[in-house]
Amino acid sequence: MDFQHIVEAINTIKALRHPKTGCPWDLKQTHKSLIKYLIEESYEYIHAIEQGDIDKMEEELGDVLLQVLLHAQIAEDNKHFDLGSVAKKLSEKMIHRHPHVFKDPSLASTPEEVTKNWQKLKNKPKAEFSITEEDIYLPSLQASYKIGEKSKTINFDWEKVEDVLAKVEEELEEVKVEMKASDYTKTRDEIGDLLFSVAQLARHLDIDPEEALKEANQKFVRRINKVETIVRKTGKEMKDLSVDELETVWQENKHKV
Repeated sequence: MDFQHIVEAINTIKALRHPKTGCPWDLKQTHKSLIKYLIEESYEYIHAIEQGDIDKMEEELGDVLLQVLLHAQIAEDNKHFDLGSVAKKLSEKMIHRHPHVFKDPSLASTPEEVTKNWQKLKNKPKAEFSITEEDIYLPSLQASYKIGEKSKTINFDWEKVEDVLAKVEEELEEVKVEMKASDYTKTRDEIGDLLFSVAQLARHLDIDPEEALKEANQKFVRRINKVETIVRKTGKEMKDLSVDELETVWQENKHKV
């Protein structure tokens, strides 16, 4: 590893954030304004992993690193913390949470033992059931899944998957009621309850709802692109066909991709 490249990257960000000669866009950024970019770049890196594209992984991980360096530099500019203090805290945390590596090898010899010790070390004493901000601000379906898992630990959960399915159906009926009443706020609330219940149904079926929805999105995109390709071969565009005509093409081709 050539650490000089890391130093160069840090100095590049410092130059972009220089108050007199830096980039106006970079100087304008704040921790909050960069949130969406951190999320986008993280997901693009995940996509590169899933594609098994090593070159793209290298590029996208660089974009994630850019976000880390920008946040660190903004904090340093505001005299809050800097990249060095971030690295120091990270190192101290990892050493504390890996005593089997840095102190006593006999403390853990399997991944399961490591995980068990990790949970003990990272959690401060607290109530048996505790939802943290980290749980809530996960992607929403993932958060619902995790909240359900924590509820299960205190026995606040459905016993049978059929009971969860009944809850999903109940929430769907409540959505219908509020839609009929044309109450936007209540309809929105009930759709939220419906999605939460669907996430719990997925959990009871040992299905990750976030992954299931992601795969459904990918499947839809593949299929709609196929439909568009077929339509264009006729010399038309999607907008030239009626919904019924498009549905026919969809049904004829959806299982081909």
